[in-house]
Amino acid sequence: MATFVNQLILWDTSVCIHFNRYSDHRGIAKFFKIISRLGDGWFWYLMLVCAFVRQGASAIVPLTATLLVGLIGLVVYKLLKAKTVRPRPYQVHQAIVLGERPLDVFSFPSGHTLQAVLFTSSIGVYVPELLPVMLVFTFLIALSRMILGLHYPTDVLVGAGIGYALSLWVNDIEGLIVIGVSVMVHLG
Repeated sequence: MATFVNQLILWDTSVCIHFNRYSDHRGIAKFFKIISRLGDGWFWYLMLVCAFVRQGASAIVPLTATLLVGLIGLVVYKLLKAKTVRPRPYQVHQAIVLGERPLDVFSFPSGHTLQAVLFTSSIGVYVPELLPVMLVFTFLIALSRMILGLHYPTDVLVGAGIGYALSLWVNDIEGLIVIGVSVMVHLG
């Protein structure tokens, strides 16, 4: 087991260093900084607005459910970061250059990737026309985290897995919202 863990750490570090070297190119670094900033939430807010415009009032419940699950994702990744306290790659390896300021201290898991996969999986079900744009953006978010020296590949992969798993809850939350609204209408 120790051999596997050591090999995983070596792979994680070498892949991160490889991707981070792309940030040496000014244009690439600037592009991924913009992607990263948009991934702070701005792109997802735009996608929510586009989904609402496209689907109208019928999108209110699914989009509200997506936002609620997104909040759950925020709590999950913050708890994991506080428990694992994994330093960011640029903090550990001199070969890795920080390309953008982090939003928080620790590396594991990637919250940007978690939210990108969660929103893409959830909104894409309701508005498939947005899916191609969201898939490309999600891929770019995942790359940006490594190119900018903020995350290891395992941070990104685990973040993506958690995001997808949480997106599976959106239908359940949507059902709870519908039940809650029905009860309030009957009581009101």
